[in-house]
Amino acid sequence: MNIVVKEELKAYIDPLTADEHEALERSILAEGCRDALVLWGDVLVDGHNRYGICQKHDLPFNTVQHTRFQSMDDVHLWMIEQHLGRRSVSDFQRGVLALRKREILAERKRIEQDQLQRESDGTAESPQDEQDSPPWDPAPKLSRAELAREAKLSSNQIGMIERIRAQAAPEVVEAVKNGQLSISAAAAVASLPEEEQRAAASGGKDELKQAAKRAREANRKPRPAKPEPEPMLDAAQEADEDELAARDTEVLAALEQLGEGAPALRARVVALTRENDALRQQLAALRRQLEAL
Repeated sequence: MNIVVKEELKAYIDPLTADEHEALERSILAEGCRDALVLWGDVLVDGHNRYGICQKHDLPFNTVQHTRFQSMDDVHLWMIEQHLGRRSVSDFQRGVLALRKREILAERKRIEQDQLQRESDGTAESPQDEQDSPPWDPAPKLSRAELAREAKLSSNQIGMIERIRAQAAPEVVEAVKNGQLSISAAAAVASLPEEEQRAAASGGKDELKQAAKRAREANRKPRPAKPEPEPMLDAAQEADEDELAARDTEVLAALEQLGEGAPALRARVVALTRENDALRQQLAALRRQLEAL
């Protein structure tokens, strides 16, 4: 059987650690490849690690066809859904997958709109033409809040991951993937010139953190020489982005335990939680002022 392994699909799969791969290999050698590989035509969709081990040792395996796919984008969307449902996927990778899903759906929506426009203009091809009607259900338009809910992240984290994908140097992206740099710190570093980003990445974890600090200080609004009530008490602006992102994730996790809810309600709860935290910090600042008098 001719099986095609596409690199574009392997990109969705987090590589196994050496120990994990060794354990899987021992299991297959002892018990055989019990789970069937999933194919779409001759394209391998699921079971890349098992397939590699079976090929290495010339072991037999079973396959099953996924009959619902009608395009390679369907395969991509299916793999994204599979990985978003796994706990082992990092927050950054969850955000990247959710954004990739939005891009695929946005492209489908564009094709749908083009088709409707051609039909309206009377320039559409004949119904027999396979390209006349897109081979999928109408594509939904996902908001940032909906993406965040699917990825089990906050809207703020999704926004930072968007910035990293758009502006960060490859070395900075790699630092986020391997855990050297947090999402919020990477988003801050991404605002720096690319050469400065690369230089920081070459200096390692500590230099990246210093670069993030410099970027945040450069973007922070200057405080007035004489403290005034509103600027001094605007604790929300002074809060650390890592702390805010962690707090958002904590609130969303609590909501997940209560069951599904409207995205607007979730966003409102996160906003109220932030407001409450900001008020607490403002109160603490006032107390410190009174103690200093």
